[in-house]
Amino acid sequence: MSTAQILNYEVIGHGQPVVLLHGLFGDLDNLKGLGRDLSEDYQVILVDARNHGDSFHSDHMNYSDMAQDLAATLDDIGIEQAHIVGHSMGGKIAMEFALTYPERALSVIAADIAPVAYDPKHRHILDALQQLDLSQVKTRTDADKQLAKFIETKGVRQFLLKNLRRDDNGYSWRLNLDTLSQCYGEISGAVRTGHYDGPILFIKGGDSNYLQSEHESAIRERFSNLDMKIIEGTGHWLHAEKPRVFNRLARSFVENHSRT
Repeated sequence: MSTAQILNYEVIGHGQPVVLLHGLFGDLDNLKGLGRDLSEDYQVILVDARNHGDSFHSDHMNYSDMAQDLAATLDDIGIEQAHIVGHSMGGKIAMEFALTYPERALSVIAADIAPVAYDPKHRHILDALQQLDLSQVKTRTDADKQLAKFIETKGVRQFLLKNLRRDDNGYSWRLNLDTLSQCYGEISGAVRTGHYDGPILFIKGGDSNYLQSEHESAIRERFSNLDMKIIEGTGHWLHAEKPRVFNRLARSFVENHSRT
């Protein structure tokens, strides 16, 4: 049984629609740099995935549900077809959507992710966020000090702490950490089988280990019309590390596969 609902979204620009999908622990701001670039010529739809940002919280979180969320959201806006761009978990949602609704995906860009199951790389982050004692947090600096015991990299901590929301009662998480933890196996898992013969671009971070040659068979089983680009000198956060290169690659691909 589907639990699909309409997601929180933001629309900028006019033209052929392009959907931007963030990764785990992110929100619709993550790809906004690309969104602003594309919005000069396209209608850009930035969305928060379920259990992220300002979207609804649910006890369920798998790629089938998340693809259906996107379909319901596009229906709500009145969009039949769109280019779908996703980073990491968002790339898996993009692939799942194209495999489920191939006639609705004009093209797909999957940034630094394959359609395969991964080892639970982020379990330590989930554990750290769940151990944060929000009753002891009066400022974001307090939260950062607590999180620093578990996560060394300041940039990663700053990214995660964007998910703290402040109200009259103090701080709370926008993320639904309970469901992310319970469904982490499904979030780390593979996307569905099937076939999408539309154009798909995989963009790999040159220094990242997320896209490997061993994933080629899983990719080719699902996608026949594929292209691959590598952005040298970047890790998994390639869109943040080299935004101009990333945006140029994404824009070029979308332009090449746009209806004239």
